[in-house]
Amino acid sequence: MSRVRDRTEDLKDAVRQTALSLGYNESKLAAILASFIIHKPRQRSAFTKAALKTLESIEALEQFMMKHRKDYVDLHRTTEQERDSIEHEVSTFIKSCQEQIDILKNSINNEEANSKGWLVVRADNTNADTIAHKHGVVLILSERLHSVTTQFDQLRAIRFQDAINRAMPRRKLHRNANSNSVDTSKSNTSELKEPDEFQPDRLRVQQQLLDDETRALQVELTGLLDAVQETETKMVEMSALNHLMSTHVLQQSQQIELLYDQAVEATTNVELGNKELKQAIQRNSSSRTFLMLFLFVLTFSILFLDWYS
Repeated sequence: MSRVRDRTEDLKDAVRQTALSLGYNESKLAAILASFIIHKPRQRSAFTKAALKTLESIEALEQFMMKHRKDYVDLHRTTEQERDSIEHEVSTFIKSCQEQIDILKNSINNEEANSKGWLVVRADNTNADTIAHKHGVVLILSERLHSVTTQFDQLRAIRFQDAINRAMPRRKLHRNANSNSVDTSKSNTSELKEPDEFQPDRLRVQQQLLDDETRALQVELTGLLDAVQETETKMVEMSALNHLMSTHVLQQSQQIELLYDQAVEATTNVELGNKELKQAIQRNSSSRTFLMLFLFVLTFSILFLDWYS
């Protein structure tokens, strides 16, 4: 049995000599060898960069909410204007994150539309897997944003409940003030009626002024009470609408997840269909070959029998 000689060093020397003859120096050769050993990191795609940026925005929103949670809920730490400012910033954050997610969805839809070939069938299975992966990334980002918005809706509901609780005793105070003003006006009119015999003109004028002030106060208090009731109604309706919107967003995320599963299942079915088509084409070609061979043998046999006879 002959020995096997290791000629790896000879191959290296031949490659080195060829590279030097082509104009490569030692530094370029060392750089090429290093690139074979230590691979450069793959450059991230535009979709990956946008998804990571959206995730960073959602995490920044969550950190902002955790930082200003006590300031938004506690009534003694900040004023109404500061709480409105916090709510406006959070709403702007949520809107920008949702816009970024919509941009990602549109890019996936465009890529999916461009990847479809003739008869609306994808030509590349790897591209279909990539699109399914991107749908999963968008679904995860939507669920993460929904969890953050749910936390903010809970904080907003606490604030609205505190506002309603503070408005209830004010209504009672307004009603008590109205009743007291009516009682004082009645007592003043009764007191003024006693000396009316002595100074009828002056007391009649004072009584008229008191009645006018009482009516003005009653109208003002009634207007304030109606405004408070309208504000309370709007707050309750707003909280109900926010809860309804969060519920619809959750349902939408569930529908997106269902669509993602159906897309993956459809991709699998398309792959199985392509395999079946390939097998059918192979069977058709083999049967055609067998039929041609049979006809050739039969024709040759007939000619041979005719010649032999």
